[in-house]
Amino acid sequence: MIDRHKVKHSFHRQAVEYDAHAAVQKRVVDRFLDILTEEGNSPARILDVGAGTGLLARHLADRHPTALLSCVDLAPGMAATARQRLGSRALVAVADAEHLPFADASFDCVVSTSTFQWLTTLDAAFTEAWRVLAPGGLFAFALFAHGTFHELKASYRAALVTAGREGEDRTQRFFTGDDVRAALERTGFEARRLGSEDEVEWHADVPAFLRSVKRVGAGNASPLRGRGLAERRVMMEMMRVYGERYGAERGIPATYTVVYGVGIKRTATRGT
Repeated sequence: MIDRHKVKHSFHRQAVEYDAHAAVQKRVVDRFLDILTEEGNSPARILDVGAGTGLLARHLADRHPTALLSCVDLAPGMAATARQRLGSRALVAVADAEHLPFADASFDCVVSTSTFQWLTTLDAAFTEAWRVLAPGGLFAFALFAHGTFHELKASYRAALVTAGREGEDRTQRFFTGDDVRAALERTGFEARRLGSEDEVEWHADVPAFLRSVKRVGAGNASPLRGRGLAERRVMMEMMRVYGERYGAERGIPATYTVVYGVGIKRTATRGT
């Protein structure tokens, strides 16, 4: 279970540093923009859910200068940073992806990158995207999925086995591609595109990787939250295993598996 309050607080606190450390998230935005170009739509009303510091929204404002652009983020610090970046080019509000403060059929396009992995389930957020989209509207997103941080997760599980604590894995569970497709179908979207790609980030060592995760506010994805000598021993063993199994001349890799999806709001009743 993901603690949404902790997620909100963490991203709020790291808003100022986020852009300096979010290298993978920036690559995801670039790839996402390529996908939107391939879709070829020209929406008049756009909503960016989980807009963060406004990087994606800035590109969308450049591409669609006459569009009405709205952005929401759960973390007040992120929303404030996006507001500074975008100025009068977008409406920016603090809001939850699962409870969007907009009327039905308010947008022609709803987008989101690097956000939905912070939800316990996808259904509520996807249902809200469906609700605020006009019939025929486009829902495009990118989220970190199963396979993300597989090196960390495998090393941590091995360390738990060594400590005799099998079954205590506290690393984040990421949605699978099948989870995403099922959520799209349950909420009434026609899946026009759904696929995954890996992004690999290299770090000098495991502590450097874990620090980078914290600096973008993503501490929930790693097992850093434990305290006490027993947990410290597990973490030290995890770092040893990680380095031995995956270390290379470039350092240690951290894989992000990204699911890119595009759905169309069916004109038929949701859930049929």
